This record gives sequence, C-alpha cells and structure tokens, in this order.
Amino acid sequence: MLVRDKVCVVTGAASGIGAAVARAYAEGGALGVVVADLKSSRDRLASVAGDIDGLAVTADVGQESDIQALIAAAEAKFGPVDVFFSNAGLSRKGQETASDADWDVSWRVHVMSHVFAARALVPGMLARGSGYLLNTASAAGLLASLNSMPYGVTKHAAVALAEHLAIQYGDRGIRVSVLCPQSVQTGMTTPGPSAARVDGVMQPAEVARIVIEAMEAERFLVLSHPQVHEYMQRKASGIDRWLAGMRRLRDKTYGVQR
Repeated sequence: MLVRDKVCVVTGAASGIGAAVARAYAEGGALGVVVADLKSSRDRLASVAGDIDGLAVTADVGQESDIQALIAAAEAKFGPVDVFFSNAGLSRKGQETASDADWDVSWRVHVMSHVFAARALVPGMLARGSGYLLNTASAAGLLASLNSMPYGVTKHAAVALAEHLAIQYGDRGIRVSVLCPQSVQTGMTTPGPSAARVDGVMQPAEVARIVIEAMEAERFLVLSHPQVHEYMQRKASGIDRWLAGMRRLRDKTYGVQR
C-alpha cells in the first residue's frame, strides 16, 4: 500500500523509529501525517511535525480516551485515517518480580494501545474497504527478552494481536503488519551488555525504509534484521535446544546465572 494521498498517524513519533517513519510517510506523498507522543516529549514532537508540515498531538497511548482523541484530531485536520502506525513502546527491566506497575504499563502500552486503535479504526476502515494497521512489537516478541520479562511477554502478545487482526480483516480490505525490530538506535537503547545487539544496531532511517518496502508489498512480518528469521526457524524446529542456547546466551551476555 503506497502512502501517497493517505492520512497517516504515527505514535511514539518524537524520536527513533516513529520519527523516521513519519518523515518517510511525508516524503512518500502522504496527504497528512499526524505524530503523537507523551507530553514530556512535546518539544521534540513539535519539531518532527514542523519538519514534515504535520500535526503534533500529545497522547498517552495506554489510555483509550487519548487514542480516541488522537484519531479525532487527525480526522478533523486531514480526514479519515488510512494508516495507523502504533509504535509507542517502553522498557521495564526485571523478571516475574517486576512491580505490578511495570507489568501494567507494559501491557497497556504494548498491547492495549493496539486494541484501542483497532476499536476506533476498524469500523470505518471496513466501511471504506481499505486501511492499514501497522503495529510495532519486537524481535523479543518472536524470540525472547533476556533481561525484561514484562517486555518480552507483552511483545509476544503484541505479535499475537497482530495475527488476530490479520486473520479477521486481511481479506476485508484492511492490511495488517507487525514490525519486529532487533536493536535499533533509539531512546530505548541503553549502554551496557545487551543480547539484542548481537547482530548490530540499526539506524531508524534504515528501519523506516524497510517499513515502507514492507507496506508496499503488504507483508505481514517486518524484520529489521534478517537473522531473526533464522532464529525463528531454530526455535520452531527444536524448542528445547533453542531454550538451552538462550540460557547460554544469557550467561555469556549478563554473567552466569545460578
């Protein structure tokens, strides 16, 4: 699906992948691009919007009312939303002992934000017979996150949600893709050891190029690092061996766990 003359909304757009994709949409001839992020990112968000002659809207995507207000603002400015790139994300470290608050915010941002967008957009897209829902998950949602159980578990759920949307609406005019990047240089990239960086750190502009190509091909699974496909095959062909390998990677990256 080409974005020319389309109304596009991008969340998590003040920096990183979101900002890069918003710029790519504008360069691709979008009718209008609406960028959204938290109030704490207001200045950076306004800068992105200014660069692309778009609309900046502050929103907490974990709140359904904010998603609804974001879509209403986009429709008031440009018309019905054709493309919704649900990209906002966060990272909270820890395993099962992570706080309930960290589990809750991870669930709301990584899963419910996509649900809220679908609830608001699917009826209109079905009526028009067209639309594109692009959700960001993570390579961790296909494989594992070694240092954050809340992140890995909710990203797995994000992949499953995208699959459900594609099954329900993929033959009814709504295209669905899920972006599963490995390490990308964004505000979530922190110093120190990281298993995600084993295949290198990609720049957001390169990920944006891959996203545009995937949308044009209407491809469901969007990978920044092609090695992830091989890892998925290893996991599927021998889960016990794969789990043992992940434990070795955990010990190599973060120190022997006993």
